[in-house]
Amino acid sequence: MGTSKFGTSKLILGIETSCDETAAAVVADGNRVISSVVSSQIDLHSKYGGVVPEVASRAHVDLMIPVINEALIQANLDGFPNMGKTVPDAIAVTVGPGLVGSLLVGVSAAKTLAAIWGVPFIPINHLEGHLYAAFLEEPDLIQDFPLVVLLASGGHTALVEMKGHGDYILLGETIDDAAGEAFDKVGRILNLGYPGGPSIDKASMGANPDAIKFPRSLIKEGFDFSFSGLKTSVLNFVKKNPGFSIPDIAASFQEAVVDVLVTKTARAIDQTGAKGLCLAGGVAANSRLREKILDICIEKNVRPFLPSPEMCTDNAAMIAAAGYWRLNEPDESLSIGVDPSMKLVTK
Repeated sequence: MGTSKFGTSKLILGIETSCDETAAAVVADGNRVISSVVSSQIDLHSKYGGVVPEVASRAHVDLMIPVINEALIQANLDGFPNMGKTVPDAIAVTVGPGLVGSLLVGVSAAKTLAAIWGVPFIPINHLEGHLYAAFLEEPDLIQDFPLVVLLASGGHTALVEMKGHGDYILLGETIDDAAGEAFDKVGRILNLGYPGGPSIDKASMGANPDAIKFPRSLIKEGFDFSFSGLKTSVLNFVKKNPGFSIPDIAASFQEAVVDVLVTKTARAIDQTGAKGLCLAGGVAANSRLREKILDICIEKNVRPFLPSPEMCTDNAAMIAAAGYWRLNEPDESLSIGVDPSMKLVTK
């Protein structure tokens, strides 16, 4: 098994269906992407202004087998229906957190294949997967432990100290809306379309980020995040100032989010003595956030890692990479279920 044209490398098939991307990938030795297939559902959900759970899970059912098949074929492994000759060494799949219906589709597919092929089934926390996205493009990051990871996406915002493989300290997380969720909601308020992150980033180009002084909740307090009040402030401002420049509102909102994220990340670097800083999650693609994070890294003399756009969004390669580092752990029973509210396990 796992001995195709890649010799004795350990090949992990990753499966990711936590929200609205159906994804499968094959990764060698935890850091080399052999294949990665992502089928986005943005067009399905854009007319609703956000992800509709039932629509997402049904789409996963339709797409799961074709997506896995394409990832296997691209990796020179046996696809459907001719399975069983050359197969991955293990299957890693997201079991939480996420939408319960979407998670069940991916986990069911992974369990079935693991049973057919007789290979290990490795359950992965979606948040842990995001931590490993960096290692797919910068394998030598292992030399820079401890790392601070700023994870900012549609469903999650967290600061994590990564001391080693599987060794994490959760420094802080959102207490209400995640950063990406706030971008989506403000995108709807400003009629900029879904998803809100890219549309607000685009609208902010050349606009005045200091036009409106929106609140920076909890910016001086610890490592937890809160963006619900900021979203409400934007809504109230728009109602009271209907003729105000939309680009300036977008830029001012974006600046408020980025200020909070960067200020707390800088504080985390100081507290942990981190040698490197990684961005992760969909909000990591934001141009203003990337610019200010680079400034902080230069100021504090830490190594920055800014992932490619492909590694910012949900993908299965990061799940497979996380699975590789859990290969030596005891096999999990195929009876394990999904956990929509799963927390990052820390030591």
